[in-house]
Amino acid sequence: MSVIERIERPGQKKLLAIDGGGIRGVLALEILQKIEDTLRPKESGEQFRLSDYFDYIAGTSTGGIIAAGLAMGMSVAEILEFYQTSGAQMFVKARLLERLRYKFDSEPLAQRLKDAFGAKTSFGSRDVRTLLLLVLRNATTDSPWPLSNNPYARYNDGKRADCNLNFPLWQLVRASTAAPTYFPPEVIAVPGPKGKDKQFVFVDGGVTMYNNPAFQMFLMATLDRYWELNPKARWRAGADNMLIVSVGTGTSPDVRAGLEPEQMNLLFNATTIPSALMFAASNEQDLLCRVFGDCRAGDPIDRELGHLVGSIGPLEREQKLFSYVRYNAELSRAGLDALDCGGIQPERVQKMDSIDGIGDLRVVGCQVAQKKVLASHFEGFPLR
Repeated sequence: MSVIERIERPGQKKLLAIDGGGIRGVLALEILQKIEDTLRPKESGEQFRLSDYFDYIAGTSTGGIIAAGLAMGMSVAEILEFYQTSGAQMFVKARLLERLRYKFDSEPLAQRLKDAFGAKTSFGSRDVRTLLLLVLRNATTDSPWPLSNNPYARYNDGKRADCNLNFPLWQLVRASTAAPTYFPPEVIAVPGPKGKDKQFVFVDGGVTMYNNPAFQMFLMATLDRYWELNPKARWRAGADNMLIVSVGTGTSPDVRAGLEPEQMNLLFNATTIPSALMFAASNEQDLLCRVFGDCRAGDPIDRELGHLVGSIGPLEREQKLFSYVRYNAELSRAGLDALDCGGIQPERVQKMDSIDGIGDLRVVGCQVAQKKVLASHFEGFPLR
């Protein structure tokens, strides 16, 4: 089935979003494995893929790697194998003179992505089975770039010289994963008028408001401006029409007991504000989904709001825009203890480049999957 056939097929739509988080993507993959096992029909056996169930898959940074793999029909096990065999090779230390700019070399990551997705596979390739959303940040224009392969989007018109569908898929994924201070940025040449290319510098989409891309994916699925070439093809909202499943890569709140005002110097702010903003942005996307969607499952947002399952707000229950499920883990000492992971040290699983913590991250992901992923969360949205 082509992407256009999938878009125009009548009936319910199922959407999947995966957060950014570096090597912590293996935590999300264990959750996705449980989802794949839960949804797999008995008659399909090992041939079943999440791309058979989900119509739209979105990802930011490491979530973009996973989303692209799933959209191309890879199994969760295949993507997990990619992380286990390529993780250490992707996080190769940059040369000494480059350490002040970034921590890791880009070439091993780029080569691994070419190997996984194909050096010549374009964003608009027929090998991509579902709608796919990748979030990048254009540092040249200082703006977020959520890119979808929706053939009815304005900048996906094949008549345009700068059609987004012509970009190599691996390069867009590489750009989405270019976390500042970790990897060098990705430079992409965009064809301009009269053969004059424009060069844009891209960095990790996780440093936008869309490290959790769930609500942005909903907007791009339903807002007519994102379907400019065929507005009638846009998807219709409704709790019975649309299911959004959002998968996190773990949160790592750092409680600083006894923090004094004089400790908040320039260095402190420079090292803590980016992560604080990313955490707040991810939470905001999650909160928007729980408020405007009919939340079926999710950890508490905070002690005041709770999990918001069954809550009402601007919209009454019958007015909710979609059904919503959120799976994630808190990687603090208290959060790991609650998952029966008392033997795992928080510092081993909190860092985005903790290669040595892959095994522990998998254990945490398995615990989240076993405790939180239930077949009832998908009721009313059968495989077609």
